[in-house]
Amino acid sequence: MLDFDSCYRAISARDARFDGRFFTAVTSTGVYCRPICPARTPARHNVRFYRDAAAAEAAGFRPCKRCRPEAAPGSAAWDFKGDLVRRALRLIEEGVVDEQGVRGLARRLAVTERHLHRLFTAELGASPLAVARSRRLRLALRLLRETSMPVTDVAFAAGFGSVRQFNATLREVYGQTPSQLRGARPAAGSGLELRLAVRPPFDARALLEFLASQAIPGVEEAGAERYARTGPGGCRIELLMRPDHVLLRVDAPDLRGVARLVARCRRLLDLDADPQAVSRTLGADRLLAPLVAARPGLRVPGAFDGFELAVRAVLGRLASPAAAGALAGRLAVRCGRPLPEPAGTLTHCFPTAAQVAGADLSGLGLSDAQRRALQALARAVAAGELDLDGGADPAETARRLLELPGIDPWTAEYVAMRALGDPDAFPATDPGLRSAVHALAADGAASPAELVGRAERWRPWRAYAAMHLWTSLPAIPQRTLEKV
Repeated sequence: MLDFDSCYRAISARDARFDGRFFTAVTSTGVYCRPICPARTPARHNVRFYRDAAAAEAAGFRPCKRCRPEAAPGSAAWDFKGDLVRRALRLIEEGVVDEQGVRGLARRLAVTERHLHRLFTAELGASPLAVARSRRLRLALRLLRETSMPVTDVAFAAGFGSVRQFNATLREVYGQTPSQLRGARPAAGSGLELRLAVRPPFDARALLEFLASQAIPGVEEAGAERYARTGPGGCRIELLMRPDHVLLRVDAPDLRGVARLVARCRRLLDLDADPQAVSRTLGADRLLAPLVAARPGLRVPGAFDGFELAVRAVLGRLASPAAAGALAGRLAVRCGRPLPEPAGTLTHCFPTAAQVAGADLSGLGLSDAQRRALQALARAVAAGELDLDGGADPAETARRLLELPGIDPWTAEYVAMRALGDPDAFPATDPGLRSAVHALAADGAASPAELVGRAERWRPWRAYAAMHLWTSLPAIPQRTLEKV
C-alpha cells in the first residue's frame, strides 16, 4: 500500500527516484501526473495516489500534458507482493492480452481469470484488461507525439485491433482524436526513434561493458555509448545512452511488434530497476557497501531473447567469453536468418529454437556435450515445454532446465537472473563471485557453501550483489585470482 506522506514528500521534491513508481491524481483538475511534474504541487486534500496509470485512468483521470505519464519508467517488477502479478505484467508488456485476451493470459499463468482479476485489483487497483489498455494507450501517445508514423500504423504498432477501436478509445479516455493529440507532426525520418525513460542513478558504462564482453559477433555490438543488435524479422535495433534517457532506434519493415521490442529493450537494460531499494539493502552490508557507493546505479543486464541468452550461457559455462561468443556467432551464421544488407558488423538474426532444434550443428567447433545440450534446450523451447521469456515462473523454469542434459545449477541461476529477471537469482558456484569475495572479505571465505551463507543477507537483491562482485574483479590483483 502506498504511504500518503512519503508520496507527497516525493512530489513536493519532484524526486526522480520515484518516477514511475506511483502516479498522482489531482481531483481539482482531473489529471494524473508523474512525481516529477513541473506543475505547482497540488494541495494535499486534492491529491490521490495510484500504483499504476491504469488505476488512475479507471478512476476517471486524464494524463497530464506537461509531464506526460506515458513516458515514465515502468514499475520495477518486484514492487508487487505477488510473483503472479509480476509475471502477468511481463506478459502484458509482451502483448499477450492484445493477442490472446485475458483468458490467454490466465492460461499462460495457469490460474483462473477471476483469480487474476482479484489479484490485479488488490495490487494495482485495476483489472488486467485495464492495465493492458493503458499500456496500449501510453505507447500510442508516445508514437503520436515522438514519431512521424501515420495514425493507422500507430494504431497497429500500439496493439489495437483496428483503427476504429483506436480512435474510439482515444476519444473515450482523452476526449480527443489522434490528430489533436499529436499536435505538430514530428519531422519525418528513417525508422523509428523513441526515448526510453531511466530511473536514476543509471550506470550505463558498466552495463555496456558487460554487454560488450558477452556480445555475439554478427548479432550484437556494443561500444562506449551505444548497443546495437538484430531482432525479429530482420529488424535492426540501436540503443544510445544519454544523460537522462536512452534513445531507441528501430529499423524494421513491420513495426506492429514495436511494443514487444520496447519491453525487451527496457528489460535488457534493466531500466525499470529501483536503485534506491537495492542500495538500501546491499549498502548496509560491510562487504558490499564500498562497491555500492562506487556504483549506485549498477544494473543487472537482462536478455533481449531468452533462448538466445540460454544458448550463450550453455556455451559459456566452460569457455571464455570470447570463445563462447565465437561459437554463438558461428551458430547464428549456420542457423539464423541473414540480414538483407549488413549493417556494420551486424549480419544475422539469432536463430529461433525451432531452427536450432532441427539443424546440423557439426563443424561449428562444438563438443558432443554442447551439441546435445543445445539441441535438447532448443527442442524443449520449440515444443513449448520451456518458457524463457515473459512470465515464466523462475523456480519451475530452473527445475525444467536442470532436467536437460548439460544444464547445471550455474546455468539455471544465470538464466533466471538475466532472461527471467529474477532479482534474487544467484549463481553461487561461479568462480568469479568466489574470487571477488575471497579478495574483499576479511575472512577470505570463498567456498560455494560459504558464499551461499553470506549471500543470505543480500536477499532479495542477490542478482545485484552478483553484478557488484563481478564488476569489482578488474581491480583484484591477478595473483589473488590464481589462488582460488
